[in-house]
Amino acid sequence: MNITLFSSKSYDKEFFDKVNVESNFNYNISYVEQRLDLSTVDLLEAGQDVVCIFVNDDASRPVLEALKAKGVKIVALRCAGFNNVDLEAAKELGFQVVRVPAYSPESVAEHAAALLFTLNRNTHKAYNRTKDANFNLENLTGICLYGKTAGVIGTGKIGLAMIRILRGLGMRVVCVDPYQNQAAIDAGAEYVDFDELYKVSDVISVHCPLFKENTHFLNKEAFAKMKDGVILINSSRGGLLNTEDALEALASGKLRGLGLDVYEYESALFFKDLSNEVLKDDLYTRLIMNPRVLLTGHQAFLTEEALTSISNTTLSNIKEVVETGKATNTVLN
Repeated sequence: MNITLFSSKSYDKEFFDKVNVESNFNYNISYVEQRLDLSTVDLLEAGQDVVCIFVNDDASRPVLEALKAKGVKIVALRCAGFNNVDLEAAKELGFQVVRVPAYSPESVAEHAAALLFTLNRNTHKAYNRTKDANFNLENLTGICLYGKTAGVIGTGKIGLAMIRILRGLGMRVVCVDPYQNQAAIDAGAEYVDFDELYKVSDVISVHCPLFKENTHFLNKEAFAKMKDGVILINSSRGGLLNTEDALEALASGKLRGLGLDVYEYESALFFKDLSNEVLKDDLYTRLIMNPRVLLTGHQAFLTEEALTSISNTTLSNIKEVVETGKATNTVLN
């Protein structure tokens, strides 16, 4: 099989090459640094069977039609979400679409917790101060999380891992999910509705996929129902949050802090070094200039364990499709 990875970085090559050899897949893997869109389809070498894509690659109908014309048969997502794939078009065009539903969920939850801890106790600001021999503690005051209430939106594997972390801190945890997870209940979480979660939570952490139906569900109407001074963490998908409304909630004091590993317009920014460029995204600039915002560049997955799991599951998905015509982790076949 000939596979091309778009949006590939050095760590993708390192771990895919390692798993490809050690697990005896022995596929021919090519790496393209650019993200997949209509302008980069022509970077595909001839004879490619599989295109492997990541969170910000474009698998819309025009792109899929161009891939089909080049003979590609499988679209393999090396992530859990598939909101960037036009599934209707993929089905019409006869593509197999597979994904990685779980890859070290603890890694993602730990990063969400790191955002929470850093934002709450201002350790990033303190670090910068002490480097300059500034030991002033003004404006570094946080809250003690022990005994507070955390709301977790989405109780799949990542949400469950986050629940266990928060419970370990001595927090009460309430959660929302259309499908209750008994493991979450066993871990000490309580299922409530959105209104109750917003009403009682001192911290809210989001762990759910992005669909058309829940785009911008974290908006001014949701913020109005929240406690004053809530800390909001989003390590799932940027489109779940209305960023304009979040900035207003920060200005009013409704939000005490906003920790993000995702951004709704990140596809033009993330996974690149733009440090020598003048960015034209005013919304992003307003975010990073806000002292109560902590933003990282979609790195919650970035552990050795997660990268190994992603590589192994992705290549196993492809092998399963080739050998049986379908895959356990199929989105569409």
